[in-house]
Amino acid sequence: MSTGKLDKKNGEFAHHFNDAEHEYVSSKEGVWIFLTSEILMFGALFVGYFIYSNLYPEVFEVGSQSTDWRLGFTNTIVLLASSLTMALGIYYCQKNDKKKAVMNLAATVVCGAIFMIVKYFEYSHKIHEGWLPGQWFHGDTQGIENLPLYFSFYFMMTGLHGIHVLAGMGLVTWVAIRANRGEFGPHYYTPVEGVGLFWHLIDLIWIFLFPLLYLV
Repeated sequence: MSTGKLDKKNGEFAHHFNDAEHEYVSSKEGVWIFLTSEILMFGALFVGYFIYSNLYPEVFEVGSQSTDWRLGFTNTIVLLASSLTMALGIYYCQKNDKKKAVMNLAATVVCGAIFMIVKYFEYSHKIHEGWLPGQWFHGDTQGIENLPLYFSFYFMMTGLHGIHVLAGMGLVTWVAIRANRGEFGPHYYTPVEGVGLFWHLIDLIWIFLFPLLYLV
């Protein structure tokens, strides 16, 4: 038995909201507050990166040579494609086209998996070479005393981002299952849109990480 109320125009909504529109707006505001906290967290890492890259430019110059821009570029294309499929997944949920919604949401998860596979090969190579953060570094310093500093930022920033990709894949899978059950339609698609905003933020953060760690 439903514990919500019924808005004849916009569908069912929880009892503590005035109407379905009120619930939708409140939910989106909550998502944006959460995303703001995520931006602040990554922002602190970006600020730290800029400070130390200015203090030790030779460290970050040599460290960036350990990255393969082709792999970074591949992952950039993959995430941009996943943003498109995520947006289409939301669109088809709104249009009540269950089959296309699930197909695009599944494609988003696949793109996330490809991204993580590429990161696996990148991490494996760096671990093999001993290019690890801080005290675990045991590779060739090339005469650069503070070289482990670069890899501390590299693993912290890409690792935290990778955790968000995995979390996003789980959330997209969750809304895909719900979409397959027919739970979303023109009057109710708030969860899939909220997850979509989170996924787009993940993509946006990578757009900044790619040039900083692979190109600059």
